[in-house]
Amino acid sequence: MKLNSAQVKQTMTQLDAQVLPDDHPAVAKLNSVFGEHTFFVDRNGLKVLEPADAPDVPGQTGEVVSLAEWSDPDLTSLRPHEPEPTGVLIVLEPMKH
Repeated sequence: MKLNSAQVKQTMTQLDAQVLPDDHPAVAKLNSVFGEHTFFVDRNGLKVLEPADAPDVPGQTGEVVSLAEWSDPDLTSLRPHEPEPTGVLIVLEPMKH
């Protein structure tokens, strides 16, 4: 899913990762391979959020999905794999009272 700037900011408070800005040279290639997403990288690899249905969490949530892992110890090359849900939920927009 493609996040707006408020959702990116909210995600960054809950996920130990860096967001790839839309003007990053890799984003166009990643979009062609994985579809239109906001991409995050962490010490384990490449992640995106997919909409999640979490009835016990108020508001809009997304689940962190792993798309690729680092293939070298210097974290310079990614090895794609089948999307793997991580079970980590991110509250994107808390329910308003």
